[in-house]
Amino acid sequence: MKDYFNFSGKVAAVTGGRRGLGRAMAVELARRGANTAIVSKSDEADDVLREIRSIGGEAAYFQADLARREERTGLMDKVRQHFGRLDILINNAGYLHCAPVLEYPLEQWDRDMSVLLDAVFELSQQAARIMVGQGGGGKIIQIGSTAAFKEGAGLIAYATAKSALVSLTRCLAGALARHGINVNAIAPGVFNTDINEALFKDPEALACRCRQVPSERLGEVEDIIGPMLFLASGMSEHVHGQTLIVDGGFTGN
Repeated sequence: MKDYFNFSGKVAAVTGGRRGLGRAMAVELARRGANTAIVSKSDEADDVLREIRSIGGEAAYFQADLARREERTGLMDKVRQHFGRLDILINNAGYLHCAPVLEYPLEQWDRDMSVLLDAVFELSQQAARIMVGQGGGGKIIQIGSTAAFKEGAGLIAYATAKSALVSLTRCLAGALARHGINVNAIAPGVFNTDINEALFKDPEALACRCRQVPSERLGEVEDIIGPMLFLASGMSEHVHGQTLIVDGGFTGN
């Protein structure tokens, strides 16, 4: 039987791969044989590189502030030049900025859209060009959010960008399917990562939030692994343009 989750010989790039969900996905792909490119704006990513190398994986770090177009330009080509090819791109980089609508700074809006939407399209386009040049085939996975479906208010730029990401995923999938490239998205709910550290340190707030979720718990980083492996592997060859919600049933409740 084919081992769908053996990524030996594959090259994967993960943006925002130094911490949180991005790190978990990058490490798991490396554990399963992929050569892994970590993209982050941090000065270094020695800790995640050590973790990957400690399990026998191969990884490289590419520093880039994805809010800046000049730092996004040619980024996937750098990955290809380093590893010789590119098979998987996970657009995970992002952050939350919360402010009232009437006070939301336009400069902040521009930065939010640049990171959460513009960079996703640009890197997807770069990756797709490489994949087509290799003869076709490849996986592009966008990391969205349940904010695209059920939340907003103070997260107006974030929720708007994540809503647009659903449509972008569908459009890219329709254009690239004929090249054998699968484009899909994962929409996580609230996960136990540093971006939600304050919530998880507040027992009362955490309990209140968990009561809103049918599974009665919020996400742990391990919960992203199965959906990611499915969309990154040959098991999803006939899946195009879909957004897989991973939220314990929150949006469906």
